[in-house]
Amino acid sequence: MRKNSIKNTRINGEVQKELSNIIRNEIKDPRISPMTSVVSVEVTPDLKYCKAYISVLGDEQQQKDTIDGLKSAEGFIRKQLAHSINLRNTPQLTFIADQSIEYGIHMSHMIDEVNKKNQEMGTSAQEHSKPNDGEQEAPLLE
Repeated sequence: MRKNSIKNTRINGEVQKELSNIIRNEIKDPRISPMTSVVSVEVTPDLKYCKAYISVLGDEQQQKDTIDGLKSAEGFIRKQLAHSINLRNTPQLTFIADQSIEYGIHMSHMIDEVNKKNQEMGTSAQEHSKPNDGEQEAPLLE
């Protein structure tokens, strides 16, 4: 089975879905943040290994605690995964912290700040640049 085959893509999606359910519903470790999501999963073509990219909304300490909690519950998670997904081999799990959601939120806030500054600059520029007595503004071509 090749890495990007349809079968491998389907297995990745199914493992991601089940892993999310297991983390959300079955693990009782207090170190694992309730704002934990499985961003993506990569299962090797031989079904022996699996990299799970985990995103935690919170500070750096919460991320570290969540990854540590998941690593300590790896055996339980693997056993639950074996019960829920019928694969020839149950992959060995590796949890990797993923910062993409946090990065996206940060970029969104930065864009909002720039837009807000542009609106403030635009309103103050419009107030100062009122046309004189007989002059008309030229229409803007878009």
